Amino acid sequence: MTNPHIGSSFAEFLNEEGIHDDVTALAVKRTIAWQLDQARIEQGLTKQDLAARMHTSRSQLDRLLDPGNAQIRLDTPKRAADALGRRLVIELV
Repeated sequence: MTNPHIGSSFAEFLNEEGIHDDVTALAVKRTIAWQLDQARIEQGLTKQDLAARMHTSRSQLDRLLDPGNAQIRLDTPKRAADALGRRLVIELV
């Protein structure tokens, strides 16, 4: 038996499976959540502190920081970045 994926790139594999865009979107969301949480920790803020700076609830912040939750509006991570003194940069490539 020959494996059709030997020699192909991971991106090619994801494209062949029809899941490239979904996987990429989830990876971006997880990265943003991780970066926001790391910035929060570096600044010595609790989640409650950051939620207050964002003028939102702790549960809303938990949804933003949940790496498995890909359903977020773009204004939410922007507000978190603003509250942490950072910029959110989204690029169309």
